Amino acid sequence: MRSALRTLALVGAFAVAPMIASGANAQSWPNRQIFFIVPFAAGGGTDAFARPLAAQLDKQLNQRILIENRAGAGGTAGAAAAAKATPDGYSFFVGATHHAIAPAIYPKLTYDILTDFAPIAMISRPPHVIVVNPQKVAAKTLKDLVAEASAEPGKLNYGSAGNGTTHHLAGELFKMLTKTQIAHVPYRGAGPALQDLIAGHINMTFDGLGSSAAAIAAGQIRGIAVAAPARVPAFPDLPTAKESGLDGYDVATWYALWAPKGTPDDIVKRMRAEVAAALKETSIKDAWERNGSDVPSLEGDAFGAFVASEVERWSKVVKSAGVKLEGG
Repeated sequence: MRSALRTLALVGAFAVAPMIASGANAQSWPNRQIFFIVPFAAGGGTDAFARPLAAQLDKQLNQRILIENRAGAGGTAGAAAAAKATPDGYSFFVGATHHAIAPAIYPKLTYDILTDFAPIAMISRPPHVIVVNPQKVAAKTLKDLVAEASAEPGKLNYGSAGNGTTHHLAGELFKMLTKTQIAHVPYRGAGPALQDLIAGHINMTFDGLGSSAAAIAAGQIRGIAVAAPARVPAFPDLPTAKESGLDGYDVATWYALWAPKGTPDDIVKRMRAEVAAALKETSIKDAWERNGSDVPSLEGDAFGAFVASEVERWSKVVKSAGVKLEGG
């Protein structure tokens, strides 16, 4: 009888141990620096939102959050690294719309955005904007840009954050709708593409407003139109594509935070709560507005379902546009 009771006690102890450990995770986390893996080069749209958010979370968690830029393969190299990160609550992934597009572009991904990560929350949702180098492109309106591109097919080029990214597909969708020929120049992130646009090495980009906003405001590049249903408060003089005569051109790059699959549930829930609190801060709201983004409220399972719908949506766009990888 005593032996049986001792066995039951041991079984109970082992069953309770994971719960105790989980509780300990929540109570002690975080006790060292946290890494946000950003799968694009520094200076792009992801950085424009990841860095201010990380700075705010620094204050809330009283722990340093470091941005680790891992560019390459249209954002999939960094995503693959994040999927393999130790799921201990000290590595998180800051991804974007690109990662809902990737399954249709890269048939041999080593990760699954829907099953290899725990969704934390969407953090921002800026629309895309058509921007040109004012020294390289004469057009000041969308109508003029289409006319310029049509006059000499293939002469104009556009930079993107990489093959298969939102920037790439936004350009291909534009070409489809306007029946123009514009050469695609893929980069290792939106940051390098933007710098080359400013320098005049490329003619235009179909960029997330989050990364182009400062350069537009400074007059380094010219905004032609936003790919959104309504004008953006931060740029009231910038018309929408629809206003400019191009129906159906509605593209946004959303950014979001995930944890590697297996991260303790209590830590995932804690980070969701911290992100929700951070997005309510006035400093964050102001920064998001300057970058042309609203402040989304989409987290957990609801956000996961949204990502699944985006994977389906972009798969149809890729198929319809006949997009093929151009190497890299």
